[in-house]
Amino acid sequence: MKAVILAGGLGTRISEETHLKPKPMIEIGGKPILWHIMKIYSAHGVNDFVICCGYRGYVIKEYFANYFLHTSDITFDMGNNRMEVHRRHAEPWRVTVVDTGEETMTGGRLKRVADYVAEDEDFCFTYGDGVADVNISEAIRFHRAHGKLATVTAVQPPGRYGALQMQGDSVNGFAEKPRGDGGLINGGFFVLSPRCIARIAGDATSWEVEPLSGLAADGELKAYTHQGFWQPMDTLREKNLLETLWASGQAPWKVW
Repeated sequence: MKAVILAGGLGTRISEETHLKPKPMIEIGGKPILWHIMKIYSAHGVNDFVICCGYRGYVIKEYFANYFLHTSDITFDMGNNRMEVHRRHAEPWRVTVVDTGEETMTGGRLKRVADYVAEDEDFCFTYGDGVADVNISEAIRFHRAHGKLATVTAVQPPGRYGALQMQGDSVNGFAEKPRGDGGLINGGFFVLSPRCIARIAGDATSWEVEPLSGLAADGELKAYTHQGFWQPMDTLREKNLLETLWASGQAPWKVW
């Protein structure tokens, strides 16, 4: 099974990092967040990836072209013009990197890689800027059981601020960053039939607008509810939060 990952956005809200690299290449614990997302899928046996590039896509291509250099110990024998790789850390991945245009919207990027998933019964699809401990295997089983064209993972967004616990005008305590108001949102981590791509008009189409709304209106969209950890990386504050969790040795999304 394949996983298509959107990795072409500008990441304007985290421009401190993205002026030199695409957002999915921002590092958490010394590894691009794209690598973390791929490790999540790989832990569930999904090892065939299609990466939809755009802004500074060559950075992603160079990363995978030089993957051994990033993950292994290397001896450079300058006198003999030779390189020796020690302790190779290979992943069981097949990675297809596709230039889907700098200005293309999310739906348009998916449409541009349609040929790579056309022969598949279904495929995974997600964004390149968020991590979760989603049970990908269960989401796939759920999708195949209901028989509709699309499955979206529904999550409850994390709270941004701590909340006061009050009785009248007295403060009894504090709650650290409680979850949102109980409403569920699109958490990415889709499972889709390739037939969904026919609903995308072209480069200017946002996946989240016409295609997804149309699937819902036609009764072809089901939600797999995820109650666990989910965290996007839209701002420097959120990037620093993920760094802190990773440094603690207890990153919730580290399911491998």
